[in-house]
Amino acid sequence: MFTLFREKELFLLCNFKKVYPAIASKAKSHLFFCIYLCKKISMNLHEYQAKELLKRYNVPVQEGIACNTVTEAEDAYRFINSQYGSRFAVVKAQIHAGGRGKGKIRGTEQKGVAVAKSLEDVKTIAQNLLGGTLVTVQTGEAGKVVNKILVAQDVYYEGPEPVKEFYLSILMDRSKGKNVVMYSTEGGVNIEDVAHDTPEKIFKEWVHPGGGLLPFQARKIAFNLGLSGTSFKNCVKFVTNLYNAFVGLDCSMLEINPMFKTSDGKIIAVDCKMNIDDNALIRHPDIAALRDVSEEDPTEVEAAKYNLNFVKLDGNVGCMVNGAGLAMATMDMIKLSGGEPANFLDVGGTANAQTVEAGFRIILKDPKVKAILINIFGGIVRCDRVAQGVIDAYQSIGNINIPIIVRLQGTNAELAKELIDKSGLKVESAILLSEAAELVNKAVAA
Repeated sequence: MFTLFREKELFLLCNFKKVYPAIASKAKSHLFFCIYLCKKISMNLHEYQAKELLKRYNVPVQEGIACNTVTEAEDAYRFINSQYGSRFAVVKAQIHAGGRGKGKIRGTEQKGVAVAKSLEDVKTIAQNLLGGTLVTVQTGEAGKVVNKILVAQDVYYEGPEPVKEFYLSILMDRSKGKNVVMYSTEGGVNIEDVAHDTPEKIFKEWVHPGGGLLPFQARKIAFNLGLSGTSFKNCVKFVTNLYNAFVGLDCSMLEINPMFKTSDGKIIAVDCKMNIDDNALIRHPDIAALRDVSEEDPTEVEAAKYNLNFVKLDGNVGCMVNGAGLAMATMDMIKLSGGEPANFLDVGGTANAQTVEAGFRIILKDPKVKAILINIFGGIVRCDRVAQGVIDAYQSIGNINIPIIVRLQGTNAELAKELIDKSGLKVESAILLSEAAELVNKAVAA
């Protein structure tokens, strides 16, 4: 499953290139920041969790049962077989990544989504999936371990009408200040090819957040999808209820792929990708409880406990910065100097010695880190607090065998320098950001 909301990332990239063409041509940190934005503003849900939430808003979904074991999968198949009268069932790996239909369990030919024609098929597929590492276009070579599967009903049954797969998603278009419904007649596993090769087949309907999705807009969507009769009416209801779910659940992105027309004219969500705005979780404690931390990077989970904005990257230079803009510039300078950022770490404006020490510990957990650059501009946060955090980290952690370069400017910068000088720590200081980046490069190359 491919998420078309990446257009937002591309929009950000294009604007960055217009403002900073020299940096954008050589550096990658703007892309890292876009990834940071998309990851940090939302909490991902599994397919089975998202479908249960959609049912609250009367959105028809492909019914299924989440299973943790092979035995549970067999019981789920028996129930679905008796409930819907079909010997077919779909077994889906539940991970926080798209591309499951084409992805495979490492070392096998088992795909992440497979059709079972019998109880024995369900048993075999479940055995192959559970505990295996599913590698998809979105997971990268590392893949993700499958801890749960969904055994779902077969919706591709025969009937008076041909079946059809559509694509539909709802997200925020920040450039227009409106929500946008993106949809296409060409749904399914090849939606990324459609977006690339035939973008004219992707329709967009913008919705003012104050007025909501109007009836004529829902009808327009159904008309553009080529529907008529019963399926047209069902699509209007489906899209209306789905938009209500998007708003009511405080989603940052809601994607249905495929949105499926059955052979008897029903419109249902066969798959669902749902992201919930992190800032709204205080209103949804029941949804917050659905968070699956096993699907997230352990260091990012730990960072969240200290209110640190952290994203792990693949470089060798650890970064500790305050402010997203300064973090972007810092990572660009590291790139321009020949290094590679190992992380995005924004300590924020309320950083204290404890949060700085926690950031230190998190960075040092990455064995690839060969140097650490601390770049703080003391506006809201005080430089002496950061300096004290560095000192406390040294004393608490013990001997740190990698070079540390510190650049502290702004509020109480002189006091911070005095604290570090008196501490006897082996750190290098810089005034200009370019100087700091050069020191980092020398430290990494040594």
